[in-house]
Amino acid sequence: MKQKILTRTVLVVSFVSLFTDVASEMLYPVMPVYLKSIGFSILLIGILEGVAEATAGLSKGYFGNLSDLTGKRVPFVRAGYMLSAISKPMMAIFVFPVWIFFARTIDRFGKGIRTSARDAMLSDETTPEHKGKVFGFHRSMDTIGAAIGPILALIFLWLYPGQYKWMFFIAFFPGLVAITLTFLLKDKTAPPFTGSPKKVGFFSYLRYWGKSSPGFRLLVVGLLAFTLFNSSDAFLLLALKEQHLSDTMMIGVYIFYNLVYALFSYPIGALADRIGLKTMLITGLFIFAVVYTLMGFATSLVVFGILFFLYGIYAACSEGISKALISNMAKKPDTATAIGFYSSLASVFSLLASSLAGLLWYSIGPRAMFMVSGIGVFVVVCYLMVVFRSKAVTA
Repeated sequence: MKQKILTRTVLVVSFVSLFTDVASEMLYPVMPVYLKSIGFSILLIGILEGVAEATAGLSKGYFGNLSDLTGKRVPFVRAGYMLSAISKPMMAIFVFPVWIFFARTIDRFGKGIRTSARDAMLSDETTPEHKGKVFGFHRSMDTIGAAIGPILALIFLWLYPGQYKWMFFIAFFPGLVAITLTFLLKDKTAPPFTGSPKKVGFFSYLRYWGKSSPGFRLLVVGLLAFTLFNSSDAFLLLALKEQHLSDTMMIGVYIFYNLVYALFSYPIGALADRIGLKTMLITGLFIFAVVYTLMGFATSLVVFGILFFLYGIYAACSEGISKALISNMAKKPDTATAIGFYSSLASVFSLLASSLAGLLWYSIGPRAMFMVSGIGVFVVVCYLMVVFRSKAVTA
């Protein structure tokens, strides 16, 4: 009997992610503008985003570990999406800085609660031979939401210029749809827990490094090294602004990138199952290195269009594929912990990457920043090729 790849759970989780991303990405282009309109300085915006992302990153490991120890996925998934949904209108109700910090942190905390359990749930639904398809399909649906959100934002702001606050209330409704869909999810029957209850410390997931396989460690070292050179996409959008593209054009290019990402995620995931996840990951990182090396030299809309198209291909080749690789290398009871361990450290490295990129941008220039990132990732590609040839990574 042929195995069903896109199961009911995979479909529901993917639609939950789609509606959540519609809500989040609707606000992404206007968030800095809104914060400035209520009195936030650029420095305060930077601190806010840093605290929020650090909260999401550090909590991914803890809640991933807790999900594995309890054998539950759905409660973490549901609670995480619920917090992210209610945080949207919270940011528009009051404009006090402390309240805004609280609301934004609640949003990212929700992401931290749900991410590892959600990815482990996707992994539990399939076999290693089909991980690329499942994670690719999920990324595709997630990214369709990321494209719809900015389109809705453009339409709303065209009809009602400057009415940013109302967008936060509107964004609650796709979030509400996402919460409703989580009630269609059910946990697989877990074996009864035996033994005494174990206290879970916030950083106890870090112990996974000691029990993980040598291949997992070599892979994670390479992925974290890549993350150190992979700064925020905001720098790519700033590169467009450096060439005096309008805000509308900039958002349009961002939508184009997300559409490419969404369109290619599933077929690339299916191809990765055929040619190997490792080969696809190397391909994606190589494309990233080319894009970043050339980005500092781009001056025309056509060249930017080509580079953002390639950047969408890179994203389709890497985001879901890296999680599929990690889930294949972890024992099934440790899947969420393994993904949470990597995701948590990757979030910290992302903060470092954006800080270093900003320093390079303002002290030397954007061209230097992009070239350092591109060359750095070329080195990471060489490292991973050596690791994969050694057969240490067996996934």
